[in-house]
Amino acid sequence: MNSCPPSARIHIFHVLVILLTLTLASCYHDYCIIGAGPSGLQMGYFFKKSGRDYIIFEKSNVSGDFFTLYPRHKMLISINKRYTGKTNKEFNLRHDWNSLLSDDESLLFRHYSKEMFPNSDDLVRYLHDYQTKLGLNVQFNTYIHNIQTMPCEAAADAHVFTMSDQHGNSYRCGRLIVATGVSTPNIPNVPGIEHADGYESMSINPDDYEGKTVLILGRGNSAFELANSIYGSSNLIHMMGRSRVRLAWATHYVGDLRAVNNDLLDTYQLKSLDGVLEAGLDEVKIVKIGDKFHLQVSHMEESGASEDHMYDNFAMREPYDIIVRCLGFKFDSGIFNLSSSLKMGSGRSKKYPNIGYDYESVSAKGMFVAGTASHSLDFRKSAGGFIHGFRYTGRALHRLLEWRYHQVPWPITTQPVTNLLAAILKRLNEASGIYQMFSSLADVVIFKKNNTEFDYLEEFPINLLHELPKRTGHEAENVLVVNMQYGEEFSGPGNDIFRLDRATGDPSDAHNSNFLHPCLYYFDRLPMEKDMKHKAKKQHLPTPKAIHHIVEDFLTTWNAPNSHILPLRRFLENVLDTDMRHFHWETCMEYALTRTTVPLTCQEFFLKGQGMGSKLSSKTSN
Repeated sequence: MNSCPPSARIHIFHVLVILLTLTLASCYHDYCIIGAGPSGLQMGYFFKKSGRDYIIFEKSNVSGDFFTLYPRHKMLISINKRYTGKTNKEFNLRHDWNSLLSDDESLLFRHYSKEMFPNSDDLVRYLHDYQTKLGLNVQFNTYIHNIQTMPCEAAADAHVFTMSDQHGNSYRCGRLIVATGVSTPNIPNVPGIEHADGYESMSINPDDYEGKTVLILGRGNSAFELANSIYGSSNLIHMMGRSRVRLAWATHYVGDLRAVNNDLLDTYQLKSLDGVLEAGLDEVKIVKIGDKFHLQVSHMEESGASEDHMYDNFAMREPYDIIVRCLGFKFDSGIFNLSSSLKMGSGRSKKYPNIGYDYESVSAKGMFVAGTASHSLDFRKSAGGFIHGFRYTGRALHRLLEWRYHQVPWPITTQPVTNLLAAILKRLNEASGIYQMFSSLADVVIFKKNNTEFDYLEEFPINLLHELPKRTGHEAENVLVVNMQYGEEFSGPGNDIFRLDRATGDPSDAHNSNFLHPCLYYFDRLPMEKDMKHKAKKQHLPTPKAIHHIVEDFLTTWNAPNSHILPLRRFLENVLDTDMRHFHWETCMEYALTRTTVPLTCQEFFLKGQGMGSKLSSKTSN
């Protein structure tokens, strides 16, 4: 017999309902971020600053856990240029590749290391401070898996995301931000690959390679990182990869081989035993004979051939003592339920999730990808796979989410068109976002009120230009896109980027600029979706009504009166059909008395009482 009276049982039931409601509420968040690496923390900062309900799940007990192990030899290849000769904070971020964005001046990486190529332990320490000082909501030691969608008519996307952790706890989220990076070692299906040590577990003690003959599979920065550390200890090092070595200073892509890692190229080209050759791993197999490892051509058995039929000068005919696999990383999709698996890209983007230019997965509405895992959008182009790039794509993603889910328009500044030249020049000479994410993020000028005013919108995804009003909350018809770009034929692994005619200083030849330089596109109407889809492969945008290249500059400072400013002003005058020169108030008075029309600056200042009138009033007040 139940000892509780009916009133008590009703009371207990109400308490249980309240507790259950609170429990469910505590497990629901509008935004769930998976991963507390740099991109996850950066997104958390933006959500906290905008007052959103968010949580960051981290499987380990530390922010930036990836960097506790990688790079294996601890040296980051993201530059830490502490001094630029400038005091402008935005400009200095152009050359600070490790800091995340925040309002806290103490959270600049220059305070954490003096090294140009810092130790990864310093980055882990920095990320810890970033999380704790800013009070970001991170739930550590929480491995999220079994992510799937659950129908919910009341939700913005008609579903919510459900997931579990290793302890059996369940969570629900309105939107999901995947910021797990690309951290699963790439292990190809090659016969005998089990005989190769992995980059993730290889010895980093040079003594273990003393007097050894070493084969490294791969030719990226991790492969050369290992080679640099052991080429003074080993007999020789051979390096094997499918394609030619891609040097970052030739391709202008920071993910390609950096000079700080390429010492082995010296000993190769100077014929000091080490060597680099091109061959696909699908063409070979690894065979262990005794305590040595041999590379054999894999198709020999299929064709019925024997070793006698192989060229006796086969480049890799000698055995190796050690083989190390340094073949990069890929995205881990194991956290998703099979029914809601994240679709992957194709071709050279196959290691990244398949996402749109709004960073949303093609697999499910409301699922977005941030950080390195979103690099498919600018792979081998700009810096979206690295901190100094995805801190800006993360901000762009946040602004897209703010408008889509909370009706907060993209931030703009509205100014009279007489300020346009100065506004553009300021951004060209200071802005870091369009500098690092060149040809991916661009500034957009929206003209309005019969071209007498403009809205300036910063760092918008260039490939969403045709959807500008839908994505930002700002109506637009005729716009000016301010983009940074390289010359079409300049970058490439086989190009001579040190040739004598590699640069031009002639403003009339600005369209042939090779190095990073500003390019302005004027559209009298927004491009349509079909225009964006059918633009030529090397076109950044569809053909505009007018285009203007500002000539490349050795100092990357576009402030020369005749070479930079004058041609830009004339271009703006042409597209706006107005005189944008600034006149003295006496000249404005003369024009007002003798002409039917006066220049725009005279209308803006003199005729509105900001010219002679202000002078007279100031004299009177004195």
